[in-house]
Amino acid sequence: HLKGAHSTFLLASPNLITADEEQIVIGRLGEDIILPCSFESEPEVVVHWKNQDSYVHSYYKGSDHLEAQDHRYTNRTSLFHGEMHKGNASLSLRRLSLMDEGIYLCYVGTTSRTFINKVVLKVGAFITPMMKYEKRNTESFLICCVSSYPHPHISWKMENTTISESNKGEIETLDPLHVDSMINITGSNLSYECGIENSLLNQTWIGRWTLKDDLHKKQSEDFSLSCELTNSIFLLDQDFIVTWSKVERETSSILAYFLSSSQNTIINEPRVSWNKELINQSDFFLTLKDLRVSDSGEYLCNISSSKYTLLTTQTLHVVEQRQSRTTWIIILSFVILAICIFYMLKRYKHSRRERSSVYTERANTADAEESKAFTEHPASSGK
Repeated sequence: HLKGAHSTFLLASPNLITADEEQIVIGRLGEDIILPCSFESEPEVVVHWKNQDSYVHSYYKGSDHLEAQDHRYTNRTSLFHGEMHKGNASLSLRRLSLMDEGIYLCYVGTTSRTFINKVVLKVGAFITPMMKYEKRNTESFLICCVSSYPHPHISWKMENTTISESNKGEIETLDPLHVDSMINITGSNLSYECGIENSLLNQTWIGRWTLKDDLHKKQSEDFSLSCELTNSIFLLDQDFIVTWSKVERETSSILAYFLSSSQNTIINEPRVSWNKELINQSDFFLTLKDLRVSDSGEYLCNISSSKYTLLTTQTLHVVEQRQSRTTWIIILSFVILAICIFYMLKRYKHSRRERSSVYTERANTADAEESKAFTEHPASSGK
């Protein structure tokens, strides 16, 4: 007997056919899924789909009967009526939730047989992860974020060396599916990699962060930052987005971004320009014109798709022109002062030599005159 909501159906034959193996079906959270069920078709068919003691969907006398259907499945189930004569009693289940996980039994009764199929439904979630670079006061952090079910495996590497569990931490959130894994990279100039894997959906994602050398520029100059996609494992045949931003404490301001799907570039800062020819060569070269001292800081390039995130950070130092002129004026003043002192000392030495010559000449003249007088008047000299 197969009991419906309001009727009892007696099958003409006690022949019971049970599927040898249960079928495992994996679905994604929020998407639709088909639970398979097949039988040897006959004109009269009764179909009941059940999950434990709850009715999911019922069909008999050529139409659906949903009076006993559990409210969780309202407006979410359907059968393929046009294929019932082919022996297809599969169930379409829409907008999967985690509550839908479980064992489903498909009972099909005909005039001669009863078929029972067992389907195990597993629901997974893997909402596109992302990698974030954040400044908090004087410290720098990398955070890998994902909404996943079951709980994902998250691994960190530094220069291809695995980071131990003690050096990373997970952040608790109100969303039971959401996971944040964070590491502190303050003062480090090494490259980091974050890997996330969902074993049920067999889906993986990679995030990488690199730091480029600092740039030193003068006020009113132009500067350019390169962010190139060179690694072959990051295929460009999938949609991706490139975002340039200036990193501030707690927040970041987006300067420009590029959408590969539409080939559109959106610029939020009028002094920013993007070379489209280089973009076509996978180099997302950004130029900022007429630099100001306030432009000093960290700049972040983010290239993201459903399978990867690549972050590149570079620090810009802008020197004020007036400070530079003042420095040169001070240096020049010291040079001029040194030259003046040198010439003053030289003149002073020359003056001393001249005075010494005069004194010597006068002394020699006096001696000569005295000697002459003595020669001419010896008597008077004797007095």
